Amino acid sequence: MDERLVQYDEKMGKTMNNLAEEFGSIRAGRANPHVLDKIRVDYYGTPTALQQVANISVPEPRMLLIQPWEPSLVKEIEKAILTSDLGINPTNDGKVIRLIFPELTEERRKELAKEIKKKGENAKVAIRNIRRDANDSFKKLGKNSDVSEDEIKELEDKAQKMTDKYIAEVDKAVESKTKEILTV
Repeated sequence: MDERLVQYDEKMGKTMNNLAEEFGSIRAGRANPHVLDKIRVDYYGTPTALQQVANISVPEPRMLLIQPWEPSLVKEIEKAILTSDLGINPTNDGKVIRLIFPELTEERRKELAKEIKKKGENAKVAIRNIRRDANDSFKKLGKNSDVSEDEIKELEDKAQKMTDKYIAEVDKAVESKTKEILTV
């Protein structure tokens, strides 16, 4: 690949990774430890990722079990989950916290499908913006140096092909996640 395209390919790749992370945090009616990725717990005055202060396991398809390294953290973890936008009430027995995921209603599934589509559209916009930045830099390259118009056209074509490839990946990811959400 042309070294002038590498940085834009990396940026588009990062956009895809970001989309995958966002999709991972969408609740699909099944227990997925990644829904807790953004939750921070007050650990001796420092906001700390939940995964760094507790063990998270999936004993049943619709339950997460959170075992804090220190029993004193149970209340802090419970508070962090309650103040998050997860929408699940934790239960604890003093040692572990259980999160039981309710079945999603048809209406909620459709809302989530719309949210997935919106996130996909945002990723496509980001990818197209990266292509625009690439094309702008190629045009500047043509003005400031001895790069021919044909070379610039070729770079723009390659940037377009790269954009098409990532847009297709976004569509596939959106379709896959939507199917996962709508499957009862």
